[in-house]
Amino acid sequence: MTQAIEKTAFAPRVRAFLEDLAANNNRGWFRAEKPRYDAEVRRPAEMLVDRIALRLSQRTRQRVRPKLFRLHRDVRFSNDKTPFFTHLHAAWTLPDGRGWYFGLSPDYATAAAGVMVFDEAQTQDWRAALDSPEGGKLAALLPELKGRMDSPPLVSPPAPYDSAHPHAELLRHTGCLVWIDDLYHSLCVDAEAALIDTFDRLAPLQDWLARNVAR
Repeated sequence: MTQAIEKTAFAPRVRAFLEDLAANNNRGWFRAEKPRYDAEVRRPAEMLVDRIALRLSQRTRQRVRPKLFRLHRDVRFSNDKTPFFTHLHAAWTLPDGRGWYFGLSPDYATAAAGVMVFDEAQTQDWRAALDSPEGGKLAALLPELKGRMDSPPLVSPPAPYDSAHPHAELLRHTGCLVWIDDLYHSLCVDAEAALIDTFDRLAPLQDWLARNVAR
């Protein structure tokens, strides 16, 4: 019974805490609410991140490095001096640069898979793949995922490619990360299952990247 309650309680409790934090973003409030944060956010999130890492490791047969990002902000070089982020972010990464990502805030609940930013070698592999039959496979796959592709785009396709290239828009991208949004209701049913189902949905993208880009 406890396990079922925790499955449904994770997302609402985290979102409720983050909403309260957004309204009271100061160290005094956070210090007073630290026991609540530990019990309702940090420890359940750490458990979730570790469980997802284990399942991803089993599926990929590779070492998956999990990371739960801290709420504390580095305000030294920022005009915004609020001390805490009001979102919960996590990542699971492979040695070859591919990863899975999760974000939950008062305003969004989302998860993604892919490569956030290509390194120099991956950039060359990405462009070569798009200039081959693999480019057509990726172009056909992306709409099927029904997600949003997120990476910093170049102003124009890089030389020697131009806007007439059949995959000119993809050539502008400096990473290949696809996000699936609006996950909050499924997270409220079972957070672990919701994330694994989302990552399964994005598995064809990870497979394409493993063949063509990841090293």
